Amino acid sequence: MYSKPKVMEHFSTAHTSFLVDFEFTNNITILTGDSGTGKSAVFSFMQEDMIEEPRLLCMNYLDINKDIASMIKEAEGKLIVIDNADLLLDNDLRKYIAFDEKNQYLIIGRNPNNLMATQENLFELASEKKGERTEFRLKRYL
Repeated sequence: MYSKPKVMEHFSTAHTSFLVDFEFTNNITILTGDSGTGKSAVFSFMQEDMIEEPRLLCMNYLDINKDIASMIKEAEGKLIVIDNADLLLDNDLRKYIAFDEKNQYLIIGRNPNNLMATQENLFELASEKKGERTEFRLKRYL
């Protein structure tokens, strides 16, 4: 697994009263945590940015009938954001991701198995209300 971010070290987007401001320290970032903390909302904000940010490739449970493996293996130079990763990624695809030299990953889910992940890869959302805006950042898990 490659430790440094290969595509982007920082991602930021604003959506109505929300700000997503992520600093990436690893090539694979696993975003985990309790339900209702904003993970899927952050995914939807990032997905909207795919239109203007060609380095983003976002997929979630709505893509379950697509050939996810081909989409990932054919991508190059992308930050691949996968929500509901526990549903979409089988063990073979997880192993592929762990050694992918062409892309960077933000994996939203609770199962880090077969991603060769360490504590350095595990994050949760930190949210802070600033006036009328809620800001989301990554913070180390545990």
